[in-house]
Amino acid sequence: MLREKLKNHNIILASGSPRRQAFFKELNLDFTIQVKAVDETYPNNLTRSEITDYLSQLKASVLVDLGENDILITSDTIVWKDEKALGKPKDFGEAKEMLKNLSGQMHEVITSVCFTSKEFQKTVNDVTKVWFKNLSEEEIDFYIKNYKPFDKAGSYGIQEWIGYIGIAKIEGCYFNVMGLPTRLVYKTLTEIANH
Repeated sequence: MLREKLKNHNIILASGSPRRQAFFKELNLDFTIQVKAVDETYPNNLTRSEITDYLSQLKASVLVDLGENDILITSDTIVWKDEKALGKPKDFGEAKEMLKNLSGQMHEVITSVCFTSKEFQKTVNDVTKVWFKNLSEEEIDFYIKNYKPFDKAGSYGIQEWIGYIGIAKIEGCYFNVMGLPTRLVYKTLTEIANH
């Protein structure tokens, strides 16, 4: 459906994340992958979706040779709790600290997706609230040892073991917590195709 509408466009996904790549396949879209490393630092005065908007636009700014029909898609996800962003943990100790902090509490997962072409740039974002049950130290240690969540914001993947046993409630888009608000991506690409 959307694939047909977008047949004159080249979708370029600038993400090394296997989860995001899988989402684009599941959305039945043709795309290519182009990834360029970028230093993901942002100004200290930014909060919440300002951070993810900024970073998704920053990731787009390093890929400049866009053709006439190219649509570049970049994105960024953070976990937001106690007025600060939790990124990816550096090691076991940091992962454990983060999960202890999330245990028994509510946090927000914020993802921004930036669509860039020669003519325009549009950024959308989504927020999902996630509640963890009280996690035991044993559960936290087991999860980190077995799943090594060092490539994940907030030190967890909702689609993994810890999500099965630890998530008490979510409010908002489940896929957003996995790193892509699929419905928003579909809606925005549909608007671009119809334009």
